[in-house]
Order: sequence, then structure tokens, then C-alpha cells
Amino acid sequence: MPRDSAEMPFLDHLEELRWRIIWSLVAVAVLSVVGFFLVTELGVMELLQKPLRNTLQSDELYYTNPTTPIMVSLKLGMVVGIILSLPLLAFHAWAFLSPALYPEERKLIVPTIAAGFVLFLIGIAMAYLLVLPLGLRFLLNFQAQTLSPIITIDEYLRFATRLILAFGIVFEMPLIMLVLGYLGLVTPESLRKSWRYAVVGIAAVSAILTPADIGTMVMMMAPMLLLYEISIWLVRLVVRRRRRADSPSVPTSEGHAA
Repeated sequence: MPRDSAEMPFLDHLEELRWRIIWSLVAVAVLSVVGFFLVTELGVMELLQKPLRNTLQSDELYYTNPTTPIMVSLKLGMVVGIILSLPLLAFHAWAFLSPALYPEERKLIVPTIAAGFVLFLIGIAMAYLLVLPLGLRFLLNFQAQTLSPIITIDEYLRFATRLILAFGIVFEMPLIMLVLGYLGLVTPESLRKSWRYAVVGIAAVSAILTPADIGTMVMMMAPMLLLYEISIWLVRLVVRRRRRADSPSVPTSEGHAA
């Protein structure tokens, strides 16, 4: 089935890509300003500090540099801005790639983007509501009889945002596998045969993305293994649908064998 758009010269593609990148950067910059406002005026930083305050049973957090409050606010505002700009970034990616897609492929783009954003939010929610409090409780109670924590705000926010964003990213696994399955790059059989390697890879990714404790590592591994199983099931559905669509229909009209 032919694509709907005519061929564009290579330089025109480069020019369009340049403008897409520029508008994407503008979107990130503008929404980072919005994110800074959310951090300073609407309590986003206090929201991130809540799990730590509940664990320490204290409202005191420290900093060692006079510029730390403004710097952590700027960095956190940028993180919030990037998260807010994800739909716009996905739109520009879709607008650039859509002329090269078949019509039936374009129909999948919007549901795919929406599903990816929802999965990202689910991962963030799980990290904030479950993994971060449990991880803090485990880490801060270790050697608590002999050691007292002095936690600075910049180190804590680095820890918390890294953990939360890591969960948001790994929750994209089913969507990535679904796209790869649609493109024919993976099959349910290949994913099932690679199960042992997947477990090793998931363990390595969990060790890299989470702090150096077994508790948060296991709490990331568990949903990733479940997401891998869900990915196999989704790829199986896509492959069955493609095979059914590609199978030739049997003619039943007169003069042909049924």
C-alpha cells in the first residue's frame, strides 16, 4: 500500500528536522519555567520531600552551599518541564515521521503515545507511593543504632528523582516491545527463549538505576519481570493479527475451489 505523501528532498527533511528540534527545545524551555513556578509556588518540592520527612519523623533538611536552594529548584523545575513537554515532544516526533508511515501505521501513533504517557505516569506513581518510602525506610534504619543521618536537600532530590524517573522509564517496556513486535523485530517465541537473558539484563538495569541496596533493586525487578511477561502476551497478539491479515483469503466464487 503506497504512502500518502510524496517524496521530499533530503535537504527538506533536514530542514524540517531542524525546526522540529528547535520547537521541541522551545517547548522544554517554556515548560521548565512553568515547572519552576510549580516547584516554588505549588509545593512540588515539598511533595517530593514528604516520604523522607515521614521516615525521619522530622521536618529538617540541610544544605551546605548558599546557592543550593535556587539550584535544586532550577533542576527540579527542568525535570518537571521535561515531563510536561513529553506530549509535545511526541507530537513533533510523530509529525516528522508520519509522512513515511502507511495509513494503518499512523492510526496506531496516537494510541501508542497516549499509552506510553499513561505507563510513564503509572511507573512514577508506583515509585513515589510505594518504592521510595520503603527504600528510605530500609536505608535509614540500617545501622540506625550507631549512625545518625545528615541528609542534604540536593542529595536527597537527586536520589528521589533518579528513582522515580527510572520507574517511569522502565514501565515503557510493554510499549517498546509492542512496537518492535509490530515491526517484526521480535516475536513471542524469541522473547520466551530469551527469558534467562532477560532476567540477567533486568537485574543489571535494576542495579544501575536504583540505589545500592537489595530492597529497591528487587522492587524494580519484580514489576519489570511482570512487564516482560505482559510484553510477550502483547507481542503474541500483534503477531497473530499480522499473520491473520497477511494470510491469503480462500476464493469461494463459482469456478474456484472452495
